[in-house]
Amino acid sequence: MTNKKFNIVGIGELLWDMLPDGKELGGAPANFSYHCNYFGANSIIISALGNDEHGEEISSILKEKKLNYSINYVEKPTGFVSVKLANGIPSYHIHENVAWDFIELKNDGIEALKIADAICFGSLSQRSKTSYKAIHNALSTVPEAALKVFDINLRQSYFNKKLIEDSLKYANVLKLNDEELIVLRKMFDLKNTEDEACMQLLNQFNLKLVALTNGSKGSILYTKNEISQLSVPKVKVIDTIGAGDSFTAAMIMGMLSEKPLKQTHLAATEHASKVCMYKGGTPIL
Repeated sequence: MTNKKFNIVGIGELLWDMLPDGKELGGAPANFSYHCNYFGANSIIISALGNDEHGEEISSILKEKKLNYSINYVEKPTGFVSVKLANGIPSYHIHENVAWDFIELKNDGIEALKIADAICFGSLSQRSKTSYKAIHNALSTVPEAALKVFDINLRQSYFNKKLIEDSLKYANVLKLNDEELIVLRKMFDLKNTEDEACMQLLNQFNLKLVALTNGSKGSILYTKNEISQLSVPKVKVIDTIGAGDSFTAAMIMGMLSEKPLKQTHLAATEHASKVCMYKGGTPIL
């Protein structure tokens, strides 16, 4: 996608998605980092795993996939999420008091953060005090010019207005879906239409870009000067796990490469559609 080797960090949950027919590597920041790697970035995952077989297995998969990582190994079980699929659309039950609730920044992670061109984080991994602190320290460590991508990822009840507001103050890019916009609309008293609500968020938090995904209905990218709207190509969907994360990865690579908005949007849409044709969030494409 580009000649420059961008340095990209995904920080947050790293876990097993327990699918009906077996487990797959998961966690939004891990999926994001994997897809940035696919596009030629020098990406790293910062997270925590348990000192257990499940954690060892994830470590070996990361090595196999040639993904850099800075992992805090803790005496808690490696995280897992129970996933149910209905027509390829996942619903999640997220388990608590697991390893990724105990993320701490290690030296290799700090060094990666200091030279990051982009960092991606969500709300879910901020549910514990330890990981919240690590993520906010990470956001303070990246260069001022870095893209700070808040892929909001609202799950169950693991969020509140203060957490989202604090995250948006750090962020300069927001990625959310249509259901998450409904939550934010109530929370921040946003205007009625999707366009007005997204532009309000863009201006209120001084963001470079807001990306709104609408599942099979397509997506819209908003900047201060331009709006790009695209529908989704028709593909045979196996599951949509990781589609949003792969969309974000392709979009960020386009932004870092300073590609035009439409071109960036098209690349993100096509890549996410391709991921839907495979099982899990980190498929071999």
